[in-house]
Amino acid sequence: MKQTLFLAVFASVLVTASPAWSADEAKTDANADTKVKQLVKKQCGGCHGDDGNSVKPTVPKLAGQHADYLYKQLRNFKATDGKPAGPSNPMYPTPSDLVYIASPEGKLPERTNPLYFVVMNGMVKDLTDADMKAVAVYFSEQTRKSADSVTKSGEGFEAAQRLYRVGDAVRHVPSCAGCHGPTGDGLPAQFPRLSGQLANYTLKQLKNFRAGYRTNDPNRMMRDITYRLTEEEIEALSDYIAGLR
Repeated sequence: MKQTLFLAVFASVLVTASPAWSADEAKTDANADTKVKQLVKKQCGGCHGDDGNSVKPTVPKLAGQHADYLYKQLRNFKATDGKPAGPSNPMYPTPSDLVYIASPEGKLPERTNPLYFVVMNGMVKDLTDADMKAVAVYFSEQTRKSADSVTKSGEGFEAAQRLYRVGDAVRHVPSCAGCHGPTGDGLPAQFPRLSGQLANYTLKQLKNFRAGYRTNDPNRMMRDITYRLTEEEIEALSDYIAGLR
């Protein structure tokens, strides 16, 4: 219980520290709104849906996600000047001083797709900072549709519910709710909204954190937690999270 409370307080400190960007800065007029809708349709809609409600199992829903979290992810997918990383192109910094670490030259962007610079890395490489902020705000204002066919009973569900709500003190696994909230609302900018997210996408991200393929979590929090979870627990948690409201 003490560990859970500590993490909840730690999350609050991360979130309430002076942000590098406020979503209010990207509020736009009618002409700019038309422009961002066209940009979303061209760059994002094919995979995520024009309203951010993806129907592809491994492509996340963006609708209703926190704008500053989306902005952080877009920046993490992008190299410094929009070109592939190389000797003269350090990894693009994250927007928060709390998670920014100056990286050696020649490293990849902080977050990459399995097919480097073909999927998300390629999609964001030509976006300006203003574009990324506008897209983030646009998706944050869309309504997320509920997930379908979510298990709401059984041994796996109950085990996932316990992990999500209280964690496992014996294995030093904190509750998911400590950072993502009891109903999965999340805490911007570091902790995304989880409720209603596609189970297969959540499953893939948890496995990526555990395997070290995804590394843009602050202070290795997700990597350290998922390393202690079993395959069955990750699957059950992913399904449980999809059903949060």
